[in-house]
Amino acid sequence: MQTLYLYALIVAVVSYLLGCFNGSIIVSKYILKNDIRSHGSGNAGLTNFYRSFGGGLTALVLLGDILKAVLAYFFGRWLMGSLGFAVGGEFLACFFVMLGHTFPVFFGFKGGKGVLSGGTLVALIDLRIFAVVIIAFLVMVVLTRYISLGSIMAAVFFPFAAWFFWHSPFYTFMTVLCSAMLIFMHRGNLTRIKNGTESRFSFRRKKSP
Repeated sequence: MQTLYLYALIVAVVSYLLGCFNGSIIVSKYILKNDIRSHGSGNAGLTNFYRSFGGGLTALVLLGDILKAVLAYFFGRWLMGSLGFAVGGEFLACFFVMLGHTFPVFFGFKGGKGVLSGGTLVALIDLRIFAVVIIAFLVMVVLTRYISLGSIMAAVFFPFAAWFFWHSPFYTFMTVLCSAMLIFMHRGNLTRIKNGTESRFSFRRKKSP
């Protein structure tokens, strides 16, 4: 049992540190020399990066945030799988990558919201769950053109889908933590939606003043 706890701790730490490598911050700060957190909503996420800098380097941000999620997934699966808890390692990786992306120790604990990395991990863990959350996301975005509302809707459906397909209290608990963190990080978006100041998604980049 001690070995299980030790391995779980290692997966948590490694996944968190991988999550800290925020693609939006790294590309904007060290390639563009213009920190994304000083633009738009101030969020170090893919949507704000695209709105602020356009599509040129967005693919690089996308690749970086997906890659760290993939690495955490396979590490968690491999290490915890050696004790017969592969799926547990996957869910641990999911939460702690999102935690690192949201509160990166390397960047003053000010990061993104973990939607892309979390979504990547959900797809790797179970495509059935991913199908449920991506449909919820797309329906809400199509209806409202608010990426934030789509993300919140996906987060709401995540624990229910996990319970429906896995019937595991532990896995469901981990999804609740992921969803709660994601919804909490969107509290500012909800305020802006209420005030009518939230930006709606468009494929056209806003021109800088």
